[in-house]
Amino acid sequence: MSEFAIEYYVEGTHLSQRQKDAIEVRLNKLAQGHRDIAGASVAVECVSGANRRAEYRVRLVVYRKPSNIAATRTQDSVRGAISEALEAVVRQIREQRERMRDRHRAARV
Repeated sequence: MSEFAIEYYVEGTHLSQRQKDAIEVRLNKLAQGHRDIAGASVAVECVSGANRRAEYRVRLVVYRKPSNIAATRTQDSVRGAISEALEAVVRQIREQRERMRDRHRAARV
């Protein structure tokens, strides 16, 4: 489904195919029309102890040029942590792309 490789690491929980597809759709949409994204890594782990409510940490790394983007979020649901990490990565990539466009515009003037 994805145009580039996405690696998954899951520990202490389960990541459904539907959740993987949602991640891939979001990242592919972000990459559409650009050639800066080479791949991504998604790590999901349950970080709570035996006597505590479940907490999940998601670390999302997008391999891109000129520098990789990473976001880590912890939530009480896997879906929430994935959503927040994706939002953070999308925001960072858009900000970097805008800075690059500004640099190119300034260089032309």
